[in-house]
Amino acid sequence: MKMGNQPFPLASREEHPEDTLIRLGTLEIGGRRPVVMAGPCSVEGRDALIDIALTLKHLGADVLRGGAFKPRSSPYSFQGLGEEGLKYLADARAITGMPVVSEVMEPQAVGLVAEYVDILQVGARSMQNYALLRAVGHSHRPVLLKRGFSNTVEEWLLAAEYILSAGNPNVILCERGIRTFETATRNTLDLNAVPVARYLSHLPVIVDPSHGTGYSRYVIPMARAAIAAGAHGLIVEVHPEPDKALSDGQQSLTPTEFRQMVSQIHKVHDAIEDFVVTSI
Repeated sequence: MKMGNQPFPLASREEHPEDTLIRLGTLEIGGRRPVVMAGPCSVEGRDALIDIALTLKHLGADVLRGGAFKPRSSPYSFQGLGEEGLKYLADARAITGMPVVSEVMEPQAVGLVAEYVDILQVGARSMQNYALLRAVGHSHRPVLLKRGFSNTVEEWLLAAEYILSAGNPNVILCERGIRTFETATRNTLDLNAVPVARYLSHLPVIVDPSHGTGYSRYVIPMARAAIAAGAHGLIVEVHPEPDKALSDGQQSLTPTEFRQMVSQIHKVHDAIEDFVVTSI
């Protein structure tokens, strides 16, 4: 892709050369400090969610993630708690002070989800659901837009353009791995996409090494690599007992591993901050 005459003018640096900063209270997404979003893949219960939220807050998380509506490959897999799960997320926010992010799957559900969460997530399977993109574009909530696992960077940015053109300027791009011939990992985490997206677009870029690799043993190394590549932050799955998680336990960090990750990514960021800021 060339920089000139991009088909996504609102997302392009040509029209908006300065980085977009998204503010949620005192939290700034897209600035110099990496933002960490963390939590269980699925909201499994109120007490369990609040317990892990308090732990994550203490360990350095900035945003609490948790799925209330879960798109699953099998119709027999756990699909989430729905509005009940959203209420638990709102309770956790009230107790911890952390903003929350959760996925919305259908245009007609945008209003409901937006009542409870601070950031609307559009998942990889929904990246080209244009009705949903327009709906979140009409919302007043920031949108976390995950790249589809078979989509190009240009298609990803065109999806962001749908949201921007509907009137919502607060879009966060999320690289979460693409589908390739490789079977050693769940997906292939395309860290090329981080500097490419930052070169082409002013929107914040974060990385999801949990879905990108599919195995907890690889999450911390790829989290370090994502920050070194220039990502503005991470979204990771954390569960106190991954073996008992209702979904995606194999890719979830324990709290102890999460603490290690946070320490390591800040060391990486501090070591290369000047280089990243001046070279993108």
